Amino acid sequence: MKAQPTLTDGPSDTLQVLRDALRVFAAERAWEPFHTPKNLAMALSGEAGEVIEHFQWLTAEQSAALDADTREAVALELADVLLYLVRLADVLDIDLDEAAQRKLAINASRYPADRAHGRSDKYDKLG
Repeated sequence: MKAQPTLTDGPSDTLQVLRDALRVFAAERAWEPFHTPKNLAMALSGEAGEVIEHFQWLTAEQSAALDADTREAVALELADVLLYLVRLADVLDIDLDEAAQRKLAINASRYPADRAHGRSDKYDKLG
């Protein structure tokens, strides 16, 4: 049986590089006073809403077959979500790599493959 890949199997410094670039970007614009956890969380939520707008009222099939222009617009909105998420984690001194590893381990125990396979039930309903 093949070992499950971990987040550290890929380029492990990608989020740190992005974090550092965002730090510089914010500092060059003197935006640090505005980058409070509250403001960043609200901006993150707003950007997630902009992602959702592209899918509102689409069928499952339509949402999986976006035209090129919509796909590009979604890509840029997803980038906004990622940027705000990374900046928020930085301001709160949260290591996203480590937090994601911990959450993946938690989810693996909550959703064992043998009980969750092909099911969308919440972990407390898997039985």
